[in-house]
Amino acid sequence: MVPKILIALVAIVAAFAAFIALQPSDYRIARSATIAAPASDVFAQVNDFHKWDAWSPWAKLDPNAKTTFEGPSAGEGAVFAWAGNSQIGEGRMTLTQSRPAELIRIKLDFVQPMAGTSTAEFTFKPEGDRTAVTWATFGQNNFVACVLLPQGTHRLVREPHPVRADHRRFPR
Repeated sequence: MVPKILIALVAIVAAFAAFIALQPSDYRIARSATIAAPASDVFAQVNDFHKWDAWSPWAKLDPNAKTTFEGPSAGEGAVFAWAGNSQIGEGRMTLTQSRPAELIRIKLDFVQPMAGTSTAEFTFKPEGDRTAVTWATFGQNNFVACVLLPQGTHRLVREPHPVRADHRRFPR
């Protein structure tokens, strides 16, 4: 009887491992919103990490987080690092590409709760006196992330996220 139970357990573990191994490792998640402000104004809020406190929902999750800035105050090379509670964890963002009123690309290095690297992009498209903003994040899940998130990385990106932040707080 015991050998049959062990064989069944090994078969279940092997089936689970095979299922995880077959999951796609690449992910891309995007959210969009239209903001009642010109593209240049919205771009300026995202291009300067010092301004993120005014609109970023993550800042509200841990007002006591330790934050540091390095490099230029805005644009390519600007760095923002944080260490906070279990809701925001610890990590570092480096602005790697900045095209005024068009695109911002950021390298995200997460330290806690799980180490990893991904890329975030903000694109800005003028629509009259409004701006369509698309926030996307993409990268690759490692095996552990596939085990923890078998339904996909999109489950990580729930409220809050920047595109659904309260954009009425964007200074004009």
